[in-house]
Amino acid sequence: MKLQEIKLSTNDINATASFYKEVLQLEPIFNVDYSISIEAGRSVLTFIQNDDIETPVYHFAFNIPQNQLEQAIEWAKGRVELLRLPENKVIADFENWNAKAIYFLDNNGNILEFIARYDLRNKSDQTFSTQAIECISEIGVATDQVSELADQLIAAYDLPVFAKQPRGEKFTALGDDEGLLILAEFGRNWFPTQIPADSFPMEIVIDDKYGKKVLSL
Repeated sequence: MKLQEIKLSTNDINATASFYKEVLQLEPIFNVDYSISIEAGRSVLTFIQNDDIETPVYHFAFNIPQNQLEQAIEWAKGRVELLRLPENKVIADFENWNAKAIYFLDNNGNILEFIARYDLRNKSDQTFSTQAIECISEIGVATDQVSELADQLIAAYDLPVFAKQPRGEKFTALGDDEGLLILAEFGRNWFPTQIPADSFPMEIVIDDKYGKKVLSL
């Protein structure tokens, strides 16, 4: 499953455009006063100005080449502050997922993640930059009924439960290594922060073997 595009809200489109262009050095493909769309590998990340929400906070992840996590850490120095895990580590090791990741915040307080998935054949010999991003591979979805929403999405869009993550009452992942919807219960902290999951407007365009589907959540 591929996340073709995610559309999120921001209450400061100018600062958001500046962060993604100047700090992360991601190329905008569409930019007007109220919206910016940014190329992230084969995915598109779109932010839309929304003055009705004070502080929308989302969690999403980018797949990077499996051999470039250490390079990504070096690249991040001086650009963003990597979030610290227990024992002052910056690398999260997801053994069940055969993946490792690092985290940082954008100007909105969104929780961003670079994740290296070792079951993907995506090694790169190029020096790491954000041009090495393959795609948006995760988007967090907060809900008060994780199981019910999972059932609805499975029935409506034929999405698979992620084979590497047992389905749970408070946390369920749908999709695969290339694209995941992370369903989390309201109030459950987004790892590795103390920021509780909350629901904000989003639109997700997914592409799988059955074609393109648009989810408004």
